[in-house]
Amino acid sequence: MKIDLSHPDFQAAIPIMKKIEAAGYEAYFVGGSVRDALLGLPIHDVDIASSAYPEEIKQIFPRTVDTGIQHGTVMVLHHGVGYEVTTFRTESGYQDFRRPDHVTFVRSLKEDLKRRDFTVNALAVRHDGTVIDMFDGLSDLDHKVLRAVGDPHARFHEDALRMMRAVRFQSQLGFAIEPATESAIATNAKLLAKISVERTATEFTKLLMGQDRQAGLTTFIDTGLYAYAPQLKGQVAALRQLAGLSAPQFKDAAIGWTLLVHLTGLNAEKLLRAWKQANDLIRLTTSAAQLLKQLPGADAWALYQAGKAAAAVAFTAEQALNSDFDLAQAEAAYAALPIHAKAELAIDGKTLMASGFKPGPQLGQTLNLLERAVVFGQLPNDQAALLAAAQK
Repeated sequence: MKIDLSHPDFQAAIPIMKKIEAAGYEAYFVGGSVRDALLGLPIHDVDIASSAYPEEIKQIFPRTVDTGIQHGTVMVLHHGVGYEVTTFRTESGYQDFRRPDHVTFVRSLKEDLKRRDFTVNALAVRHDGTVIDMFDGLSDLDHKVLRAVGDPHARFHEDALRMMRAVRFQSQLGFAIEPATESAIATNAKLLAKISVERTATEFTKLLMGQDRQAGLTTFIDTGLYAYAPQLKGQVAALRQLAGLSAPQFKDAAIGWTLLVHLTGLNAEKLLRAWKQANDLIRLTTSAAQLLKQLPGADAWALYQAGKAAAAVAFTAEQALNSDFDLAQAEAAYAALPIHAKAELAIDGKTLMASGFKPGPQLGQTLNLLERAVVFGQLPNDQAALLAAAQK
């Protein structure tokens, strides 16, 4: 079987592969780019695997960077672009259930593919598009099945993050996890505690944003993985509620996190910090979760305090919870606010001080009262009117 390699990322890397082959070695496209090309999905990272050892790659190409040479990866610089070439390898001794203690370079493609996580990710492609399938990955792609390569228990002991990758792929791709692989996840779920929170969070966030998050979340719960994720132990009911929502695929990670906060009743900031999420996401989710508590009947001040981005997240989350929620009406209510930020207020502290106010608590309190009055439509956003009201 051959696949179409007309995508620019493949085309740009093919000269690298041809040069490796001209030197007497093998070179293949491997990994997610091959899987996604076969599924007709967007291509992201293009990975090259080769029978050439790192020092041999460095002899073939004049410009290289040792990006991960201890694991066999050398970046080849070609026309100003870097291409990572990784030597076929075997691995052993995974004491931390994530990284191998020993890496051995080999010349065999099959030995290299044997260590990969799932059959659909263990496909290799020559520069002419010929697919090399040693573990029935093409059949599993056709049947939309996620199956571990070889013994699933061994694969998950090698890298426990693969269990989260399984439920993430289930959500993203809409694939089913075959029974033996799912059973091995349940047996080894406790190993997830060995994995860094950041890596687990990356997979969980992608799960939340997948096309079939219901299936991914259900497996996440049923296999017990949830119990080894930050603050989710004891939250089965809330997680099942989240899994049961039939809303369309979420376009923003904050929507999934906001719903998780809302359904669990957990503190948004504490939860997301436990998951080591970015400050911007923490702020956005915290504001959205606060507004979501007050929907659908939130007043003008609640909408104003949330801000545009958080309001949009909260509205989408409420729509996921309540199919009768009038999204257009909520968006119109936010758009109709007299002001949307304090900077839009027609008066500020300097103006008040120029009119006789002294710096201090009263000045701040007065500005806050004027801001609320404008938001609620009790005063026009007009400097003269606001000054007159301030004097009273």
